[in-house]
Order: sequence, then C-alpha cells, then structure tokens
Amino acid sequence: MTDSLHMNALIVDTANGPLRLVSLERPVAGAGQVLVRIKASGVNPLDLKIRAGQAAHARQPLPAVLGLDLAGVIEVVGEGVQGWAPGDEVYALATGIGGVQGSLAEFAVVDARLLARKPVNLSMREAAGLPLVLITAWEGLVDRARVSAGKKVLIHGGAGGVGHVAVQIARSFGAEVFATGSAGQREIIEGYGATFIDYREMSVDDYVREYTAGEGFDIVYDTVGGDTLDASFKAARSYHGHVLSCLGWGQHSLAPLSFRGATYSGVFTLLPLLTGKGGEHHGEILRQAALLIEAGEVKPLLDARRFTLESAGEAHELLSSKAARGRLVVEI
Repeated sequence: MTDSLHMNALIVDTANGPLRLVSLERPVAGAGQVLVRIKASGVNPLDLKIRAGQAAHARQPLPAVLGLDLAGVIEVVGEGVQGWAPGDEVYALATGIGGVQGSLAEFAVVDARLLARKPVNLSMREAAGLPLVLITAWEGLVDRARVSAGKKVLIHGGAGGVGHVAVQIARSFGAEVFATGSAGQREIIEGYGATFIDYREMSVDDYVREYTAGEGFDIVYDTVGGDTLDASFKAARSYHGHVLSCLGWGQHSLAPLSFRGATYSGVFTLLPLLTGKGGEHHGEILRQAALLIEAGEVKPLLDARRFTLESAGEAHELLSSKAARGRLVVEI
C-alpha cells in the first residue's frame, strides 16, 4: 500500500535492467495538465527498445518509468484546463518518452491536449492497447494518403499492432483492403475484412498482377520496415500511388517509386510528444477513432493473457519473443 502522497510504479534503472517495483512521489498536475489515475498501460515494442537503451529517438534517459499508452480516470484537473472533470474516463498516447514519466504507474500527469474520452464500449484494458497504433494508422491513411471509398489499399503486416487497426480504418472509409501476413495470420486478417496475401508464397509482381491487373495499389502502408518498404515501392500504382511507412528508417532506393511517379510519406507518431507541438491533433484523432470504435467498425486485437505491475516483466518477455497473439496490456 502507498499513502496519498505516493504511488506504486515500475522503474528501469539501467539498460537491459529489470522492471523494479518502487514507491514514488505522486506527480502534481500543472497548468494545462491533468492527473490521471491509470487503470491500464499498453505495452509497445518501443518500450522494449527504451529499456534496452536502444531508442535514442525517444529521448527517454534511464532510470525511467516506461509506458506510452494509457487508459484511466481523471483525478485532478490543472489550471486552465477546459472540458475535463474529475471522474472522466480517458485514453491517450501521452507518456513514457521525452523524459516524461511513463504509464507503468498508478498515476501520471498528462498534457490535456493529448486526451480523448475512452470509447464507451471498451474496457480500460482494451482502450489502453490502442492509442499508439490508432494514431499511427490514422496519420498515415487519413492525414497523409486521404484514404477514401474505391481506393485499393495494401497493408503490410495486417495482423500486427498498427496493421490490424489500419485494415479496419481503411475499410471504414470504404476502401478495398488487402493485407500481407504469414499463413498463421490468415484468419485474423480475413476476420477484419481484408483479402489475405501470403508474403512468403506470392511475390510483389504476383499479387500486383492478381489483385490490381498489374496497375498497382492506390495506397501501400508498410508497418514492417526493411525489405518490406522496398517491396512497397514496387507495389504502388503509377502516377497516383502513395506509399506510407511508420518504420522507414533505413537506406532505400527510391528508383522504383520514382519510375512510377508515385509518392512517399513517413509517419513519426512521437513528434508531438517530443516537440510539444500538434498534441491537439493526437487528441482529435483519438476522438474520431472512438466514433468508429463505438460504431463497431474498429476492434482491438488483444492477447488473452493478463498482466499486473508485478508481472509486467512477463509481458515484456512475451512481446520480445514475438509470441503474442495481439496487443499486450498491463492492468494497474
């Protein structure tokens, strides 16, 4: 138990160190902030990279409390905050980078601009698994590529965190959706209404020919990176194709894209959290996505296994082993 001035949290002291349960001073909401009592914290690959000391772009020095995604209840509203009140249920991508305390704790102070009301048909656990992947999928498909009815959309990694949400968002906008994956992911991908493509069995030329009569896809979203981004350039439609990637950090030849007269956009979801600019748009994306969720058009894929602060290390191990069947969430 902790007193009213302290809270339980998990801290990583050094690179590759264990998640250590500690009592910390409870944070205080300043101007433009709210104090959130956290009910659940989403687990993301970036958490593992920060823990390993391999995520310089996240600017989260150790020791640190990890955790990017959260769902919870507003406890205190800071000076100047409008539209929020204690007791409001919220979800957000708001913590765990740029030196900000993460969500593997009982409380966190959050920039109110980043918040959205939790979808009423989701549990706290379900909601906490969504913010990062929702915003990443939305920024690519809606903000950059202007997905719309009649478009042919290819999602690489359609059963992954960003991928399974991207499939559903594209379909909710009326697009015809195709998604790559391994044979064991076919049921998941088809369950979300996409045409499954086994990337191990079909070449880029094969599926472009079969599904687009050789013309290419209007929108290609790479959520895998590496060679998959190179394959994406070859799959884009001439003149009007648009390739997106949330992992386009390597060295790639743009020639296949240029020869098609197609375009490319990179998606870096962390930017508003690192710069302090654009947070309002993150909150707006989560509000718009909540409408789709409440309409039954977007559903999270969660691994059935459950974790607490005491067993959060097991969630990290499961994610690292790539054995998870959906998003992982720590309940607090």
